[in-house]
Formats: sequence, C-alpha cells, structure tokens
Amino acid sequence: MKTPGRRWSALLPLLIALPVLAVPGVAQAETARDCFDGSAAITVEENRLTATLPSGGPAVGPELVRLAGFDKLVSDFTTRLCATKTASRAEKLAETAGDGLWRTAVDRAQGRRPDLGGIDKADDRPLYWARLQMSKALRQWTPRFPLTAPARANLLKTFDLGARGLDDARFPLGPSLRRVLVSGFDPFTLNGAGVRIANPSGAAALHLDGKVIQTPAGPALVQAVSFPVVWSYFDAGIVEAAYGEALKNRFRRPELIMTISQGRPGRFDIERWAGAWRGGFPDNLDASVVGQVPPASGWPQPAVQFIETTLPYEKMLAAPAGAYQVLYNQAFCVWPDSTKPGTGTAVCRTDAPKPGEIAASGGGGNYLSNESMYRSNRLRTGLGLDGVAGGHLHTPVLGTPADPAALTDADFEARRAAISAQIVTLLTAALGGTAPTPAPPATPTTPTPGASPRADVLAVPGTTL
Repeated sequence: MKTPGRRWSALLPLLIALPVLAVPGVAQAETARDCFDGSAAITVEENRLTATLPSGGPAVGPELVRLAGFDKLVSDFTTRLCATKTASRAEKLAETAGDGLWRTAVDRAQGRRPDLGGIDKADDRPLYWARLQMSKALRQWTPRFPLTAPARANLLKTFDLGARGLDDARFPLGPSLRRVLVSGFDPFTLNGAGVRIANPSGAAALHLDGKVIQTPAGPALVQAVSFPVVWSYFDAGIVEAAYGEALKNRFRRPELIMTISQGRPGRFDIERWAGAWRGGFPDNLDASVVGQVPPASGWPQPAVQFIETTLPYEKMLAAPAGAYQVLYNQAFCVWPDSTKPGTGTAVCRTDAPKPGEIAASGGGGNYLSNESMYRSNRLRTGLGLDGVAGGHLHTPVLGTPADPAALTDADFEARRAAISAQIVTLLTAALGGTAPTPAPPATPTTPTPGASPRADVLAVPGTTL
C-alpha cells in the first residue's frame, strides 16, 4: 500500500458510520456467486444513483458514467471484487481501482483517452458518479472471507484517497522545478432537479492535474485533488491530508497553493479572507454543521478567526482578459457580540478584522469552500511558511444546460471550457508568466458584482447569516 496520504486515520470511524440508508441495490456485474447484498446500508450520496430528472428517463448518475465510457471501469471493478479471495488482495484492488479511476478521468479530460465515451471530455460528473458506484459496491460487497467494519472502512478510505487524486499529488525533486498544488470540489446541491449539476472547480482539477505551466522562472508543475462536499470528511482531515503532507516536505514543497470552488454568477473572485465559522448549509449527505471550524489533530495550527490570502492578486488581476471579470473580494463578516457567536445579524465590512472579533463568514461565505481556504492556509501559517502563496479562487457559476431534460449542451460545455482556460491564465499570471487570452464562452455571462459587502458574501452558495 502506498504511504503518501495514508495517514488519514480519522476517516475510519467516519466511513464505518456513514451508511444511513438501505435501499434496493443497483444491478452490478456479478460472477455466478451473488457477492453483493442489496439490502446493506448505503450513503445519501450513493442513494442518488437511482435519481432521474423530473421529466423522467434513465438514472442520471449511471447515464453520465455510461456516456463517458466509465461503465467499463465500474463493471471491471465489481467483477474483480467478486473474485477477490483475501483481505490483502482486496486492499490492493481498492488502491489500484481508486488510482485508476482518477488517472483515467484526468487522461480523458486532457484528451489522452479519445476512446472513452462521447460526452464532453472535460465533464467532471462521470468521475463523481463512477466513484459512488464503486464505493457502493464496496459497501454492499459480501466477500468470501470475514470482513470487519473497520477493515471495510479501510478499503473505502483507500479507494477514496486514490479516486480523488490524493495518492497522485506528489511532486518530484529538482531545484529548477516550480510546484503548485490546487484543489477542486465535487458537484453539490444534487437533490431533485439538481442531480445533473456539475462543478467547474472539479473540472478544473482534472484539467490542471499534472499540467506544466511555462514561466520566466522555469516550468511549474501543477498537482490537483478533488474534495468531497461533506462536513464530516473535513472533520476527518481530508484538507490536511492533501495540503499538509505537501507543505511539510521541504524538498518537494509547493510554492503556491490554491483552493478552488464555484462561487458567484458571472465573475471570478480572489478571496482576501477566510473565516473560522461554519454556517450549516447542507452538504452532500444532507447534513448541517454550525459553529467554529475545529482544529485538525496532529498539525500545528494557530487559533485565529481570519486568515488573509498571500496569493499575488495584483498579478492575477492584471492577467490577460478572459470570458469573465476577475475581482479581489475583500468582504468578510463578524458576529455583533463576540461573546455570543452565532447570534444576531452578522456585520459585513471590507476593511480588516479587528482583534477579538469572531468570524461569521469569510469573503467566500461560510461553507466548505471557505473552510478549504481556512484549513489549508491555517496549515501554511502554522508551519511558518509565510513565503508560500496561498488562498482561494471562486469560479463563476457554471449553470446547467438550457433544456431541463438535457444532461449537456454546447453552451454548457463552452462555459466550462472558458472557466478552466481562465483558471490556467490566472495561475500563470500568479507565477509571473503570461498566457494567451482565453476564448470567450459561446453564451457570454454578464458580471454581477455585489452592491455591498453583505451582498457579496450572501451571493456565495452556502452563506447563511
């Protein structure tokens, strides 16, 4: 088993506790022996594998997997799982399947797998839904040998780390190589008609992973990972597993880290402030959490309410113009009574937090995007890495295909491509280089900057003040 990223031991009890639903199982590839228990409990996310559009038709998740050609990966995995006879082989299968799914998704997104499916190669949704099909299979698998709950949780952890790129996010040695680590997110708000939603930050992670950006100071290698939209995974330390392991390695340390997520309509935002407050917007497990961002065990972390970006935002704002406006968002919010956080109406400003003020929101809201910036940069500051550039980039809202019964269309795909291309331009600028001006989307979007600090914060999904 690989060692990088495997210190995510806090996830084991979480993965044991995650199943909350017992529903009829989706058909799986099987051998003559029935090796899946369709009545075994699955997660809220996995249960959405049966969800269709309001207009009907096939289940959206499996259909997206099929359209991308990932159904072959899922089928092969379940067949091999049924044939697995020992715990050690199960561990190896979980590892290779997770790593293989991520690598296949990256290769497809970057044009190296033209043989896989006819849907847009940059679409992040097939990876998300294939991952759920495979985790569901692991959860409902009835092996030929005794398998304890902790052992099954370890298999799920091993698979998930690989399928999110965390095993792949390693930098080579070399004094002339510049290093950049970024992260995106899964799709979210998937209930009801939202089941077809994509996330441009997840697509950007696939587009960027392994990409080499040429700069005047030498080539910069970008590594990318994709985070779940789940509060409890953040409690278990997934951000620290990605960014902490990279930052503490002084011989392979990235010089720039950037968390990326979907933000406001029609604009990119470089967020100035991350705040230490969780606003409780429901996650992909339909769970809500309100309160202070908890510490991460085992890592040096300052107990601060706000952390300021160190991204070179001036260079990013001066990057070649793209399809969308780029703003430096300085808004943040504090609770009116620092002795009673969570009560009253939050006060939003654009100056700077004062000593003793308690965060109600960073500029990027108080959902998991804000927390990804807060946690990754809490590590950066806690490790004393003031020379590392770090912060958060909110992408424009991607939206959905115009036809409510469609899974994709040309404008939807063009908007996603424009967002990914502009992220490359912004990263290149942050590294001191220049990049060609990205092409505009097929359907230009009008920027809609907020009219006030409060409006700017409230415009971000997951902000409740």
